[in-house]
Amino acid sequence: MCIFCDIANKQAPASIIYEDNLSLVFKNIRPSAPIHLLIIPKKHIDSIDHIDDKDEALVGHLLCVAQKVAKQEKLSGYKLVVNVGRDGGQEIFHLHIHLLSGWNNAKDRDIIHN
Repeated sequence: MCIFCDIANKQAPASIIYEDNLSLVFKNIRPSAPIHLLIIPKKHIDSIDHIDDKDEALVGHLLCVAQKVAKQEKLSGYKLVVNVGRDGGQEIFHLHIHLLSGWNNAKDRDIIHN
């Protein structure tokens, strides 16, 4: 089982800030931005390359969760990043969306982080 599955199943610790029946949002333990959250489906999917037609609603749900969490955290702006495959910078092979925010200047914000 992967670490994100363990977190979703409450078998590994995480700073969870949002949860519903399909997804979970928690703080990244190696942040690339002042605010760096990870949005995951509870269902294990390796990456965007592994979704199929039956996952369409779930993937859309993850984007809606990003919006909901951004509002909950009172973020005025944020980035969403999905790394796909090892060559795309993906380190954990469980689909996840990085929600990044909290920069003090445009120079830091404009750097793309993993």
